[in-house]
Amino acid sequence: MPWLFIAPITLLHLVVVVGPSVAGMYYSLTEWSGIGKADFIGLENFRELFFDDHNFLLALRHNLMWLAFFLTVPFVIALAVATLLAQVSRGAMAIRTAFFIPYVLPSVVVASIWRMLLDPRLGFGAALENWGIKGLAYPYLGDKNTALPAIAFVDNWHWWGFLMILFLTAMQSIPSDLYDAAKIDGANRWQEFLHVTLPGIRPTVFFMLMMTAIWSFLVFDYVWILTHGGPAGSSEMLATYLYKQAFQRFEAGYGAAIGITMSAIAGVMATIFVLLRRRGWDV
Repeated sequence: MPWLFIAPITLLHLVVVVGPSVAGMYYSLTEWSGIGKADFIGLENFRELFFDDHNFLLALRHNLMWLAFFLTVPFVIALAVATLLAQVSRGAMAIRTAFFIPYVLPSVVVASIWRMLLDPRLGFGAALENWGIKGLAYPYLGDKNTALPAIAFVDNWHWWGFLMILFLTAMQSIPSDLYDAAKIDGANRWQEFLHVTLPGIRPTVFFMLMMTAIWSFLVFDYVWILTHGGPAGSSEMLATYLYKQAFQRFEAGYGAAIGITMSAIAGVMATIFVLLRRRGWDV
C-alpha cells in the first residue's frame, strides 16, 4: 500500500529528474550540437575542460571566490543582526519583515533595479555627484576589477535577510534557562553568544553553510542579468559558461560535461555533510 501512494511522485521523479540526469551523463561523453545525432567521444570533453579550457578554469575560480564570499560575509551580517533582533520586542516583526522582503522579490526584479542603481549616468552615484559628493559615479559593472564584487553585493543584499530569519528562529528556540545560568556564572554578552547561542543554533548554521556552498556553484540569474559574465569574462560563472556553450555556441555535449562537473562538486559537498553527521557532529 505505501508503494501505491508514492508511485505517482516516484514516476514523476523518474521522468523529470532521473531521466534527464542519465541523459546528461550520456551526452557529456558525446560531441553533440543539441540537434541530430550525438557522436560518442568518451572522456574527451572532460579532458578538454580541465586541461585545455582556460575559460572553464577561470569560471571555476570565480565560483570559488563566490563561495568564499558567501560563506563569510552574509553569515557574519545575519548572525550579528539576528543576535541584536533577538533582544528586541517592540516592533520586532516589522523590522524582520523589512529585512526579509528582499529575499521574496523575484531575482529578475532585484537585479534590474540594481543595474539601474549602479548605472554611472543614471544611478545613485550620478545623483550623489549632482549633490556634490564625488567619486561614486563609477561603472562598477563595466570594470573587470569590480564587476564580480558588485554582483556579489547585489546578491548578498537579497540573501542575508533570509539567513537572519533562520538564525533568529533558531535562537528563539534556545531555552532561556541557559542564558540565566550563564549570567549567574558571570558571563558577558560575548561569552553568552559564544557558549550558549552558537552551540544552540549550530545545526542550522552548518546546514545553511552546506546549502550556501551548493548554491554558490549554481549561481546564474544575477550574473546573467547584470553582466552576462562580462566584461571580458571577469564575472563568468560555471552556470553562465554552460549556458553559452549549450545554447549560444550549440555545443550541448560540452555543456553537459560542465553540468555533470557542477553536479559532482555539489555531490561532494553534500557527502561531506552526511559524513560529518555520521561521525556524530550535531549538524
